[in-house]
Amino acid sequence: MSNLTNTQSNNTQVPAQTIISMEAKMLLIFTPVMISFVCFLYIIVVMLNVYFTSPHIRENARYMLFAHMLINDTMYLTIAVSLYLFSLFQVSFPVLVCYFILIMSSSAFKVTPYNLAAMSLERYIAICFPLRHAEFCTRQRTGNVIALIWTIGLTPHVVDLIILASSVKTSFFSQHVSCSRVSFLNTEIQSILRSFMHAFSFSLVGLVIIFTYVKIMLVAKNIGSRKDSASKASRTVMLHAFQLLLCLTAFTYPITETYLKGYIIMLPVLNFCLFMCLPRFLSPLIYGIRDDTFRVCLRRYVFCRSVKIHVVKFTY
Repeated sequence: MSNLTNTQSNNTQVPAQTIISMEAKMLLIFTPVMISFVCFLYIIVVMLNVYFTSPHIRENARYMLFAHMLINDTMYLTIAVSLYLFSLFQVSFPVLVCYFILIMSSSAFKVTPYNLAAMSLERYIAICFPLRHAEFCTRQRTGNVIALIWTIGLTPHVVDLIILASSVKTSFFSQHVSCSRVSFLNTEIQSILRSFMHAFSFSLVGLVIIFTYVKIMLVAKNIGSRKDSASKASRTVMLHAFQLLLCLTAFTYPITETYLKGYIIMLPVLNFCLFMCLPRFLSPLIYGIRDDTFRVCLRRYVFCRSVKIHVVKFTY
């Protein structure tokens, strides 16, 4: 989002007609994103409706984590799209309001990989320790895991706020600013902390996914009676790895802007659509459509068919 805001701030040096033309092109490119966002919200609402109206699903740790991922990605996309529109029309915010919005957006960005790690560990317990799965993966413990995930995601921002408060004057917090991360990067330590947390988070989650995949594959190889379940679980973990890869595409925008900025004037908008929005659109939808329970319900809602679910089959 910072790159989009920087583009808007530089518009003062461009003729008025060029500014209007660029904004029109940005809106034109952004229109498919808005349409996709509306469709995304509809499918998410359907999935969450299935989750909250099905007591047997609400008690399952796997679906609790999945519902949390849906809510988190929806919040992230809503904030990201809103910030884009605000930057496009040069809307300024009070510093404290803007900083709170950015904290929620950045935390939601980091929470997604942590949630993928938790979902992979849940599959690992279900396959490698099936007799203790009900003991370990209770509703209460899953709620505690979600709370821990958000604590880890919010902690770096507490440190960032302390650094920011010590590096600016008190009057800074009473100003109005363009709501982007660049407005609050006043020291090199903040940039280093941000880069370190991103690298640490995605590396840790990557190691967890690799560990759980290897363990599940060993079970699939050695245990014949539950080989099908283990194979399905290994494919689920690989799906989490693919989701993590989609999240990592967000870090490619500095590279593309460094080498292609002089050739594509709309590059910041394209980067935002392809690397920030598209992965969040695809990630929960792929997982939800793959699941038997949600696929049947989505078919019923989307195609307006009367489909009754007599037996809910949990796909491991």
